[in-house]
Amino acid sequence: MIRTRFAPSPTGYLHLGGARTALYSWAYARKHGGKFILRIEDTDLERSTEASVQAILDGMKWLGLDCDEGPFYQMKRLERYREVADQLIRDGHAYPCYATREELDAMREAQRARGEKPRYDGRWRPENVKANGLTPPPGAQPVLRFRNPDSGEVTFNDLIKGPITVSNTELDDLVILRADGVPTYNFGVVVDDLDMSITDVIRGDDHVNNTPRQVNIIMALGAQLPRFAHVPMILGADGERLSKRHGAVSVMQYPEEGLLPDAMVNYLARLGWSHGDAELFSREQLVEWFDLKHVSRSPAQFDPAKLRWMNHQYLKVADNATLAGLVAPRIEREGGTLAGGPPLDAVVGLLKDRAESVNLLADSAMMFYRELHADAALIAQHLTDASRPALRDLESSLAALTEWSHDPINAAIQEVMKRHKLKMPALAMPVRVAVFGLAQTPSLAHVLALAGRKRVLARLQQHSGT
Repeated sequence: MIRTRFAPSPTGYLHLGGARTALYSWAYARKHGGKFILRIEDTDLERSTEASVQAILDGMKWLGLDCDEGPFYQMKRLERYREVADQLIRDGHAYPCYATREELDAMREAQRARGEKPRYDGRWRPENVKANGLTPPPGAQPVLRFRNPDSGEVTFNDLIKGPITVSNTELDDLVILRADGVPTYNFGVVVDDLDMSITDVIRGDDHVNNTPRQVNIIMALGAQLPRFAHVPMILGADGERLSKRHGAVSVMQYPEEGLLPDAMVNYLARLGWSHGDAELFSREQLVEWFDLKHVSRSPAQFDPAKLRWMNHQYLKVADNATLAGLVAPRIEREGGTLAGGPPLDAVVGLLKDRAESVNLLADSAMMFYRELHADAALIAQHLTDASRPALRDLESSLAALTEWSHDPINAAIQEVMKRHKLKMPALAMPVRVAVFGLAQTPSLAHVLALAGRKRVLARLQQHSGT
């Protein structure tokens, strides 16, 4: 069975790159009827926070990336890491190292001075300890280092990048367990992936350099290698590494900005993967189509305009009641009053075709839930002596209607235009300014029908000079 995982470090928010990695891992597992595991790699004790953990969980929930197992936390598994470390010591694949930070700094400085690549020199390997008569300093707590093979190569077939080979001479003996018993990344991830039976490791290509080290640890444990797939990074539209100025913010900022989760999932899926020319597709289609062979080997470029466009497509077909639930708190937060106004689901149904985000949709809907008064320039331009006769005529015609709905209102508007020999803009603009304080709205008859008889007649009377 396919088993994938998403294993973020809670040292900050869930960003776009992490969210895309999670999405690909989730989709791959769902595609193959497998399991998707969530693991929180919280061993960076100085930087990991509960707030960051919650931000990750909130982001996953908003995106709808449900896990089958977890979340698991590395700090709750310290005994297990010690157990595996002891196994490596017994088998001659790990050893304690007592080198101090000052000694290591001096060692690397000397290597750089000789034009060599800075690396640990193996001074506390058992054979060197014996040859040099080294003894552990009294009371010192050692780190534990993995004994990397001295020769040969590490080869693995990356499911995105293809075969990758690294010489063992490029790798030194990395620390796998700190003096306080907390595992380093490369050790913890190996133990966790093996214990959780992960078959496919899908992660960002910033981890490519870690993979040969992990492969050697897995081989030393006599375990089977998972398949690896390293996803290229996301760049800004200018080709630079994605940063805050490009929109590299918390995933949870996007719902605040009015994006829909399905739109974000669709956009992230297309950010480095494709299925023919399909731009818009459902989660179900993503699961059906997703594969790793169509993940690009080149970095993807984040395009905020494309994301907004995609969000607009999802808004246009979204369920009105669902949208109303998202718009309502935004209207109330901005001082609007829903009570006594038209049904919000009807309002969003009328307005959603024009909105790129839920926030813009809420802004547009405010004309029905708050008194909006036109500025002096609009009034001077549209509410003139020339326009008032038609406004008075329209007020009388609308007041006489027995049914307040789109068709009768539209018929009244057409009759007034005919009597005054006006085209639609010459009547519609003054009516919009008078009733809504705005120069632009959707179809006039539709917005008047939703605004309600009482408000429309009162505002027309106020501005028509009657």
